[in-house]
Amino acid sequence: MKLLSFIHQGRETFGVVQGDDVFDLGAVMPQHRDLVDYIASEDYLKAGEHIKGKTPDLKLASVKYLPVIPKPEKIICAVRNYMDHHQEVLAAGMHRELSEQPPIFLRVWRSQCAHNEPIVLPKVSDSLDWEGELAVIIGKGGRNIPESEAFEHVAGYSCYNDGSIREWQFHAKQIASGKNFESTGGFGPWMVTADEIAPNQELKLEVRLNGEVVQSSHTGHMIFSIAQLISYSSAIFTLSPGDVIATGTPAGVGWSRKPPKFMKAGDICEVEIEGIGTLVNPIVNQV
Repeated sequence: MKLLSFIHQGRETFGVVQGDDVFDLGAVMPQHRDLVDYIASEDYLKAGEHIKGKTPDLKLASVKYLPVIPKPEKIICAVRNYMDHHQEVLAAGMHRELSEQPPIFLRVWRSQCAHNEPIVLPKVSDSLDWEGELAVIIGKGGRNIPESEAFEHVAGYSCYNDGSIREWQFHAKQIASGKNFESTGGFGPWMVTADEIAPNQELKLEVRLNGEVVQSSHTGHMIFSIAQLISYSSAIFTLSPGDVIATGTPAGVGWSRKPPKFMKAGDICEVEIEGIGTLVNPIVNQV
């Protein structure tokens, strides 16, 4: 099942995507204020029943998307979680040892933007880089979650573009400053529920810039698995429904190229993940 957050008739709501149609669940289930609340209640497990026999409310092509989870409590991002990306970072002259535990940082929700909405190149930089990633959406919260139970806490999966302002990322050893500019993290177009993707299933991931393939890999190349990321993160934070874990990017980022290549106004960046869909974002300059 595909679940999304969107705007309909000026109202933020959520619903189910089925083919070219969208069912507005927020309109018929007012007890749930948003998709996070729907997930937290575990009603989302019955989404198929909730649309059975109903008429779609609108066509998918007419939808104004919101980030899948518009205001997650936490966006936890893995750093250098693909071996090929780690190796390209070394080849580019940055010496970083592999750590024994998953290196992570946090994004803020204002740094996100929805499918079909622009990723914004800020005025202070021209080094806006792409990073296609698999996003994991937490369904059941918890603390100190064992790896063996991690997938019981997953509601679903989505596409993420962890857009990076490179020189700001390198201002300090902590990279968060380059990862939190407003509207630089594409998130969408929807969430595919966990029952449609097997735990640890290898999913092809491809990023295209103006139609050119710039990243091509699959999620089986992760250094730290989804279960490890969930378990490690939950030792630090109490994970909550709607929390997002961006699981890292493979090789092919623009910064490591010679010469470097970055996104600029007028470009179109696409992140496609097998079994999920394609996240599309135009690039614009900050006004």
